[in-house]
Amino acid sequence: MNAPTRHPATPASLSALDAENKRVIMFGGKGGVGKTTSSSATALHYALAGKKTLIISSDLTPSLSDIFETPIGPSETPVPGVDNLFALEIGIDEVMRRWKEKFGPQIYAAASVVVDMPYDEIIDYVAMAPGIQEEFMLDFILEHIRGGRYDMVVWDTAPAGDTLRLLSLPGRFLKHLRTAPRFYFKAQDILGVSRTQFLDLIGSWTTLSEEIARFFVDPANVEFIVVTIPEALGVYQSRRVIEDLKAHGLTVRRAVVNSVITDPDSAFLRQRSAMQQPYLAMLFNDLGADSVILMPLLPYEVKGIARLREVERILFRTE
Repeated sequence: MNAPTRHPATPASLSALDAENKRVIMFGGKGGVGKTTSSSATALHYALAGKKTLIISSDLTPSLSDIFETPIGPSETPVPGVDNLFALEIGIDEVMRRWKEKFGPQIYAAASVVVDMPYDEIIDYVAMAPGIQEEFMLDFILEHIRGGRYDMVVWDTAPAGDTLRLLSLPGRFLKHLRTAPRFYFKAQDILGVSRTQFLDLIGSWTTLSEEIARFFVDPANVEFIVVTIPEALGVYQSRRVIEDLKAHGLTVRRAVVNSVITDPDSAFLRQRSAMQQPYLAMLFNDLGADSVILMPLLPYEVKGIARLREVERILFRTE
């Protein structure tokens, strides 16, 4: 039998984030481990502290509406009963619809001098470029920071694989932009068309892509928190996510572990607790005990502001 894991005398918390002035806090991990609960409680924390806070869910099956018990969609919606807290659920389809509104006319003006195709076909074709959807999802997030509309954005990301794809493919898009002028120069030679509009478009997107890349890997701006549960599938995937994010320039410094048995007062719970200990030890070893926030297994489901407030107190040790 594995020896019991020695939990820190002072439980770790997210309270250190209060002094770090992050602009974006991202919660990621496999599906079903409590990302939405952790991100919603964190957004509530900052709203209660007086910061104008937006929580965004990009999960394919978002549940902000369920956890806040109010309808939330692709528009910024005030959360009833909480000043300074706004929420929205956004998917790739909605991001691309807004992207087409923002860039469609410019794309068509540049591309229509080379190809004779209907407006929608040209825009849809360009939208298939590698990484472009992910690029403008990140641009969508960053837009809510740039203008100072919000003090804090909390991002409830999609399950781990989709999040890694989101953060890695913009690099491919940037690579595409850097090589694209060769094609357009050739088009000018063959067709005799002006290349100015192409270069203006590519130049603006290259600048945008580089700005996004710098922002999301800068620890002064962004904190990525892994959420997991103390079981094999959750912890092993979390460790892979941490390594993959590191390869893309993002260092994970904190993890929230949900459903931890802290009071094993029955044979069943003692057995479950013993099962959890080696996985907690792995995370303590990887990140340090001060960086692993333990959320106890709760006897109730977390729905509504009152329950989220209880989770917030545990995450930030504000009780």
